[in-house]
Amino acid sequence: MQDLPFTTPTQIVALVITLIAGWAFGLATSSGGKRWRERYQDEQAARGRADAALKAANQRIRELEAERDKLRGPVAATAVGATEPAWRGWFGWGRDNLSRIRGVDIARERQLNDMGVKTYREIETMTGDEEAALEKRLGIPSGTIANEQWREQASLLQSGNDEEHLRRYS
Repeated sequence: MQDLPFTTPTQIVALVITLIAGWAFGLATSSGGKRWRERYQDEQAARGRADAALKAANQRIRELEAERDKLRGPVAATAVGATEPAWRGWFGWGRDNLSRIRGVDIARERQLNDMGVKTYREIETMTGDEEAALEKRLGIPSGTIANEQWREQASLLQSGNDEEHLRRYS
């Protein structure tokens, strides 16, 4: 150790203290510290946003659960048959199987559909003038719809009385 310029223990301690102070001063003034500080601040901001989002989500969950609990309460009974049931054709297509009416075959059903007559209800509510116009457009003799009782058949089929329809018109 005789080659070193610092020979006494006091000089060595002073050297170590100077090195530590220089190292601390270098870290405090270097741009690398700024980079880590910015990353730390960015992380803190991201955590703050995540906490706020979590708090908002939890609040929304509480609101939805309260609404669900309110909706689970007793349901008021509706009057059966008080309102007319929602009408739908076969498979929800908006049309009925008009070929079930005696006097209407598949070809005539297509003609009726092309003319806009697609449901039993439309046939059932037809007036005499509409009936005559339809007979003329279909090219069938006048009075055919009345003679074959299309309106009565449509009424039975519309109301779901299939057995009565089969009994009367088969």
